[in-house]
Amino acid sequence: MSIVQYYGTGRRKTSVARVYLRPGKGNLKLMVVKRIRDFESYFPLKNHKLTINKPLTVTNTVDNFDIYISVKGGGLSAQASAIKLGIARALLEYNSELRPVLKKAGLLTRDPREKERKKYGLLKARKASQYHKR
Repeated sequence: MSIVQYYGTGRRKTSVARVYLRPGKGNLKLMVVKRIRDFESYFPLKNHKLTINKPLTVTNTVDNFDIYISVKGGGLSAQASAIKLGIARALLEYNSELRPVLKKAGLLTRDPREKERKKYGLLKARKASQYHKR
């Protein structure tokens, strides 16, 4: 007997989220760096919770799946965005007819913004030391 599950990978900045959707009652299990954490205490801000649940609310599948998440790297906001993309991709694997709805909500596009590297001769990526004439 095999368990039916749908997989999606989400990335944002340096964080990577692996998301598994299994048919269930809407439970959420979060694993951060090989430790199971409580979802409510790990993402205390309402903004992060709304970001993560957006693909499910847009497609009206909030209580249809148990979600298992493994996330590492980055900060909380980047992790929340990575989880959002992972859930959206897993929902596509579940039902490809959800694509127009997810696409219209902008949930299938990976955010390409990354931190710019520091250049030599400068203090930061673009910040230079103050110019002095004399």
